[in-house]
Amino acid sequence: MPADQSNTSSPEGSSPSLTRRAFGTAVGATAATAAIGLPAAEAAAATPVATPREQPFRAARGRHARRPNILFILGDDLGWADLSSYGSPDIRTPNLDRLGRQGVRFTDAYSGSATCSPTRFSLYTGRYPGRTKGGLAEPIADRSVGLEPTHPTLASLLRGAGYSTALIGKWHCGYLPDYSPTKSGWDEFFGNFGGALEYYSKLGLGGEYDLYEGDAEYKDLRYYTRILTERASEYVQRDHDKPWLLNLNFTTPHWPWIADGDTEESAEIVRRIKAGDGSALWHADGGSLQKYKEMVEDLDRSVGEVLKALDRSGQAEDTLVFFASDNGGERFSYNWPLSGNKGSLQEGGIRVPAVLRWPARIDAHQVSDLPVFSPDWTATLLELGGARPDPAYPLDGTSLAGYLLRDEEPAERDLFWRVRGERALRRGDWKYYRGKAGTDQLFKLVDDQREQANRAKAEPELLAELRASWERTNAGLLPYPTGGA
Repeated sequence: MPADQSNTSSPEGSSPSLTRRAFGTAVGATAATAAIGLPAAEAAAATPVATPREQPFRAARGRHARRPNILFILGDDLGWADLSSYGSPDIRTPNLDRLGRQGVRFTDAYSGSATCSPTRFSLYTGRYPGRTKGGLAEPIADRSVGLEPTHPTLASLLRGAGYSTALIGKWHCGYLPDYSPTKSGWDEFFGNFGGALEYYSKLGLGGEYDLYEGDAEYKDLRYYTRILTERASEYVQRDHDKPWLLNLNFTTPHWPWIADGDTEESAEIVRRIKAGDGSALWHADGGSLQKYKEMVEDLDRSVGEVLKALDRSGQAEDTLVFFASDNGGERFSYNWPLSGNKGSLQEGGIRVPAVLRWPARIDAHQVSDLPVFSPDWTATLLELGGARPDPAYPLDGTSLAGYLLRDEEPAERDLFWRVRGERALRRGDWKYYRGKAGTDQLFKLVDDQREQANRAKAEPELLAELRASWERTNAGLLPYPTGGA
């Protein structure tokens, strides 16, 4: 089944377009689950019934498969079209563009929610944010809620399957003393707990110092992105004796709009914070398109440095690298042709750039239009890492391992979102959306990414079906503390 060579969805004009109906042969022969590292007894139970065309999986270039190391990188408030490979006219991101060319670039990838912490809940748990009390905060802004340490996570489940685990960068799933990455399955943590911090002083939204190693404060007043890049580079170059998971969560390009070297602007924001200005970090009176460009391009260089460190370590072939944003873009982001931005369930608030590379198993120069969202990556990485979800906490994401590795056509399913005052559901090419005005709308995204041609009156039966599906899922979630969605 050859890949579609038309490449109509690729701004770069160099990648064959992999539709959700034509992906498999470009990634190799059919794979049995046992080949990706499950213990023998579990592999026997998980391996699908063999067919005459199946043989033991061998990796690309004739190499045997092994469980991958996982480097999962998040940008912060990076818009769907803020990378040059996604259409940015001004920002240049050669390292992230190259990463996409070396594997798969997803055109229809989504975050689990429209703001920071709910998306992180959906990624760490593989479940809708509304299944947990902490996930109802949009985003977490105080110490009253967080990711409960008893809840299984991507890290705790992979650690149980033999992985080393680390989180470097932004956590934003609760504060000490009750919540921390080290309480939720990560062996190591270096980073910040809150939703934002000033890049030099490390002062957070409440004026508190917010840089930690483990659960203890760590003093380093250099530019934050440089520090995270150094830490991540050091981690991937270690002499690891088992597979590893590294969640690398940059705060770039989240406000305040401080690029490397902007020490005078940093000092002014710090002065305002210390004077009691609670809005100083929002930086509503600062920033520019040029400053945003500097920050995104710095993020790209930083990712490039970490990838070079991975190359030097000799582990790049067997490391799955994934990059995405935690939600849609903010003030200075370039989202064209999408409508809306961070905080909204319009496409601009939840559709994000996403690229994946795993040289040992996935061929280069591929583009996929399969609709996917954050909880899918949790399910996928657990399967690839040989870890089983906890049946008491069933996943809402769908593993894409069969799609990526075994030429399996994904079953059509619904992607669900809920934020206060808005609702959305995507099924195939169609999206059901209700905004704060309370009007049900229906868009055929394959023809109308900008969500301007409301097909609700033309397709009343489909609208009713998608609305009913959204309401069935919503009925199984926790209600918001002061009312529903």
